[in-house]
Amino acid sequence: MTTPPPSIDISGSSDGGGDDGAASDGGGDGASPNAAPAVPAPDPADYPGMDENTEEGAQQFTRYFFALMIWGYETGDSSIIEELYLDTCSVCEANVESMRKYDELGVAWTPVEVDDAVLETMESDSSEYQRMVHYEATVSEHDEPQLDGSEPVAMPSTHYKLQLGINWEDGAWVVGGAALEVDTAS
Repeated sequence: MTTPPPSIDISGSSDGGGDDGAASDGGGDGASPNAAPAVPAPDPADYPGMDENTEEGAQQFTRYFFALMIWGYETGDSSIIEELYLDTCSVCEANVESMRKYDELGVAWTPVEVDDAVLETMESDSSEYQRMVHYEATVSEHDEPQLDGSEPVAMPSTHYKLQLGINWEDGAWVVGGAALEVDTAS
C-alpha cells in the first residue's frame, strides 16, 4: 500500500496533527516527550563530491538533500534545506511547511536511522533539469507528532522513493522539482 505518513505532505495540503506545547513538569531531564531532539545536522563532508558538477556529485547531493529533509522532521529546522531548492519545487515547499509547523509547536519525529537502497542517475526527459536522480531509502520505525495535539503516531519502517530534477547553478546543485512516494510496511 502506498500512502504518505501524516506528517509528510506531498500534495501541499495539511492533515493537521501536533502537540499542545505544554511545558515540562520539571521532572526528569526536563524534555517533553515530543520536543525536538538534539540531532546534529547532516555533515556535507559525509557526502563527498556533492559540490562537483558530476554524476556522482548529483547523487551525493540527492542523498544529502534527503538527509536534510529527514533531519528537518527530527528537529523542525528547515533553514538549510530551504537554500537548496527553487520555488518551482512544490514537494520541497510542502515538506518544509510541515517542518515549520513542527518548529512552531516545538515537536519532532523521534530520531531515525536511514538505510540507502537505490541511488541512480536517470536520463532527464525534460529540458528543465540537467540531471534526474532516483534515490530510495528506508527510514526506521519512529514516532511522529500530530499537529492537532493528539497522541504521536508510531510509524513502521518506511520506504521512500525520491526523484529530484536538479541543475548546477552558481557552483552548486539546486532542486527544481521533486517526486516523492512513501511506502509503509504492514
